[in-house]
Amino acid sequence: MNMPDFLIAPLHKVLLGALLWLPLSTAWAQEEMSPKETEDWSRKPPIVDPYAQQHAPSDAIILFRGKDDLRHWEHLDGSPVTWDVQGEELLVTPKATDIQTKQKFGDCQLHVEWRTPDPKEDFSNNMGNSGVFLMGLYELQIYESYHDENKIYYNGQAGSVYKQHIPLVNASLPPRTWQSYDIVFEAPEFNADKSLKTPAYLTVFQNSVLILNHVALKGPMKYQGLPEYEYHASKLPLRLQEHNSRVGYRNLWIREL
Repeated sequence: MNMPDFLIAPLHKVLLGALLWLPLSTAWAQEEMSPKETEDWSRKPPIVDPYAQQHAPSDAIILFRGKDDLRHWEHLDGSPVTWDVQGEELLVTPKATDIQTKQKFGDCQLHVEWRTPDPKEDFSNNMGNSGVFLMGLYELQIYESYHDENKIYYNGQAGSVYKQHIPLVNASLPPRTWQSYDIVFEAPEFNADKSLKTPAYLTVFQNSVLILNHVALKGPMKYQGLPEYEYHASKLPLRLQEHNSRVGYRNLWIREL
C-alpha cells in the first residue's frame, strides 16, 4: 500500500531528528560519566628495573654474559658446548654444530648481540653466516650485509626471516663491529585437532632500527621448497646456528612474555 504524500514529509522529519539526536545523546552520556568509570585497576603491572642486570631487565634470564658461562646451553644432542669463549664473547667453532638452550621458550623478548668475522676468514657464499632460531624452528638470519657488498638474495641477508621476509631496511654495520637484535616473538597457536590456529609473528629492531614489523611467519625455516606449519609444543629451545663461520655472540638475554 502506498503511503499518502501528506504523511511522508513528517516521517522524514522524525527520522532526521532521531539521527541528529543520537550523537547528542551519546555526548551527554559521556559528560554524565564519572572519570572513575573509565579507570582500570584490574591488573597492576609488575615493577621491572630496565638496567638491573648490567643493562638487562631485572626479570630477564641471562643466557650468556661471558667468562666461560655456558650453563644454559648444550649441543642439539645434549652434549656440552664446544664453541670458544673468549672473555665476554661466545665464538662459533666451525664444524662444531648448532647449540640450543636447555630451557624451552614460547612468546618472548630476546636480546642478541653479534658480530661477523674478518671477511678474509670466509668465502663468497658464506660471509658471517649464522642464525637465531626461535623455538629452534624460525630463523632470523645473521649474515655479513654491510652496504650490500656481499650479494645474497634479499630474503637471505642479515635481518631477514630466512627465505620468507625481506627486512624493511638494511641496518647492518661493518664486519667485526658489534650489532644487536631486539626481538619480540609470538609463538604459533594450534587447535585441538593440531591444525594451525594463528601463525607465529616476529618484530625485530637491528641496531635500534625497526627492520621487521609484526610479520606473520609462513612456517619453520626451509632452505628448499615452501615452508609450512606442523604441530609442535608451545615451548621449545632457542637455537644458535653454526654455519662454518666464526660469528661472535655476547650479552644474550630473554624475557618470557
